[in-house]
Amino acid sequence: MRTNIEFNADGVTLRGWFYKPDSGKGPFPTVVMAHGFTATKEMTLDRYAEVFSGRGLAVLVYDNRTLGDSDGLPRHNIDPTEQMRDYRYAVTYAQSCGDVDPNRIGLWGTSYTGGTVITVAALDRRVKAIVSQVPFVKGMANIKQFLPISQWDEFAVMLDEDRKRRMKGEPSQYIPVTTDDPNSVAAFPGIRTHRYFNDFASSVPGIKWENKVTVRSIEFLMEYDVTAFAPQVSPTPMMMIVSERDKSATTELAMEVFQLAREPKELVIIRADHYASYIEDFAMTSAAARDFFLKHL
Repeated sequence: MRTNIEFNADGVTLRGWFYKPDSGKGPFPTVVMAHGFTATKEMTLDRYAEVFSGRGLAVLVYDNRTLGDSDGLPRHNIDPTEQMRDYRYAVTYAQSCGDVDPNRIGLWGTSYTGGTVITVAALDRRVKAIVSQVPFVKGMANIKQFLPISQWDEFAVMLDEDRKRRMKGEPSQYIPVTTDDPNSVAAFPGIRTHRYFNDFASSVPGIKWENKVTVRSIEFLMEYDVTAFAPQVSPTPMMMIVSERDKSATTELAMEVFQLAREPKELVIIRADHYASYIEDFAMTSAAARDFFLKHL
């Protein structure tokens, strides 16, 4: 059973869905989930929630601030620090729900939020288990791996010019999230990325995703690094799901962070790319996460 929900996150209303298992008696162990960079909940989070709730887990799904059905200005401005704090507000909200066991709450995150849940778990002991799927963990290092050297000067100028605009009180400029033109600037280049976002944007009725993000978001992304938090997650159990050929959230960087984490931890590797975790290998990733939460919540 799915109902619409909303909650206050430091003055910003975040909106999403609450899934209650169709059988069993609450209060239920509960998973809190949000999507990655610019993505909205309609981009497969409903499918994950159905898999989880089908086995007795309640699920709280929400859109990150400035995206989808959630409020927040400027629109499409992605601040990972705010997203980290919003996860903690989501936990607080979940604990207030009568169908939720306040002492059995887990977090699921993917891509950008896959890194964010590592930070949250290190800071917040209310969180009893996390699944970090194809996590984006080190912004500057990741950008260096997929941005050609020939574009670095142009990239730096774009950031500097945007900072000058903001100093004058002007809004941050927007750039595309994806593009199918290899010679055009986009936050996350690559045809596979472009197809993932645009397939959902063109096929899901009422979806509120737009192919744009502020340049300021890229500056935040470059500062993003969850490395120092990885060893602090323990004793909270962590599962990391890593794609073997990930060019969006680089495999090697995710594995470095996994090695830094202490026990208890589990690693699942899918023999594919970043987006296969949501599509071709969905059955595998959703089942692995579900079983991990059932074991630890």
